[in-house]
Amino acid sequence: MRQYIRYIVPILIPLIILLLPASAFPVEGLTIVQQRVIAIFLLAALCWVLEPIPIYATSVVIIVLELLLLSDKGLYLFRQDEGQAHFGELLVSSDIMATFASPIIMLFLGGFFLAMAATKYRLDVNLARVLLKPFGTQPKYVMFGLMLITAIFSMFMSNTATTAMMLSILAPVIALFGVKDPGKIAFALCVPVAANIGGIGTPIGTPPNAIALKYISEDNMISFGEWMFFGVPFVAILLVFAWFLINYLYPAKQEKIELTIKGKFLKTPKAITVYITFGLTILLWLMGSSHGMNSYTVALIPVAIFSLTGIINKEDLKKISWDVLWLVSGGIALGLALDQTGLARLMVNSIPFDNYSPYVVLAGAAILCLLMANFMSHTATANLLMPIMAALGTSMTSLTPLGGEITLILVVTFAASLGMSLPISTPPNALAHATGHVQSNQMARVGVIIGIVGVLMSFVMIWLLHLIDHI
Repeated sequence: MRQYIRYIVPILIPLIILLLPASAFPVEGLTIVQQRVIAIFLLAALCWVLEPIPIYATSVVIIVLELLLLSDKGLYLFRQDEGQAHFGELLVSSDIMATFASPIIMLFLGGFFLAMAATKYRLDVNLARVLLKPFGTQPKYVMFGLMLITAIFSMFMSNTATTAMMLSILAPVIALFGVKDPGKIAFALCVPVAANIGGIGTPIGTPPNAIALKYISEDNMISFGEWMFFGVPFVAILLVFAWFLINYLYPAKQEKIELTIKGKFLKTPKAITVYITFGLTILLWLMGSSHGMNSYTVALIPVAIFSLTGIINKEDLKKISWDVLWLVSGGIALGLALDQTGLARLMVNSIPFDNYSPYVVLAGAAILCLLMANFMSHTATANLLMPIMAALGTSMTSLTPLGGEITLILVVTFAASLGMSLPISTPPNALAHATGHVQSNQMARVGVIIGIVGVLMSFVMIWLLHLIDHI
């Protein structure tokens, strides 16, 4: 029976919510459309937690259900009371469909093209080879070099792809350690930790960052360069802390290790095109909108160049992580429904958040997000929490002195990326655990400490940013 629960519960609970009378909900003024959104939200949450179907499939189900139940072009049966006060506002069907081609999706697509071209023309491996040379042969410094390079790569490439590449480079090195040498654990653990932390540094580093940008209003819009202005120092400080922590908990007994990475930079016209396009795209992103383009427009430049020159061909397109793009688009659609039907505002206004200290609300939101991110996908966590946090940030006046909506969204975004205590928390953790050199309890020891310290650091950093804004 237990194996069927994860299939029954995600269907049964949303069905009950749909069939209940509006008076059964402890919220004043709930419309029929908003009740349907609650059912879809619960379906998404339960499917993302219990995973009866792949998490990207849940996103597609969300979009289809919204088109059927909530849109102006949905099933006639579900639009019979349209125009009546108790029914609520239907969504525009083209707005729901547009989530598949949101600017956020285009930003990620550009990032995927850059990462694929870099891997195909060995730019990533060759950069790793060059950048690791200055770190010598002492294990703790080689480990720091590995963490630094992994974090930098994770800012522009998929965390999973970066971890897979770095662990393959590390495989012969880990084999050099003695059976009981803690250095083996340290080296296997440092890569996923650095990959998880590094993703925080740029808007394309990890999906929660891109989802956060969707909810930051036009007045507070953060450019690619501005994100890096606060994201990179945060990554640098937390990375150094993680390095000290891993070294302290699992110090290597071996005194010297040699990293041998074979290869050289390719000099073919296509490889040179990849190098120039990679550098140019990052430069344009860092320049913000001083050239008149936003980061979403810039993201499509490598897509066009690599398609035009055949650097990324038809076969390469099949390897793009479409599941990640679908997962993000489902979250955007969920946020759209919560926002435009007024449900997020209604939920937030029904709880007297203004009676609580803004510090308590910030801490509570961060802890909730960190806990969820350890047990489910970071993207799914951000998808579920971000629309509610955006509504809370705009409605809670006591948050205004601390930076309002933007502060709450950034704290939650960082917390979503810091959930790394278990092998199931992130794909990089799963890859490291699969090497057989790291046990779950060893991963949890490091992950819990880094998660708590990271969340505390995010409070300090946002407080400093707020101070700078007022100088």
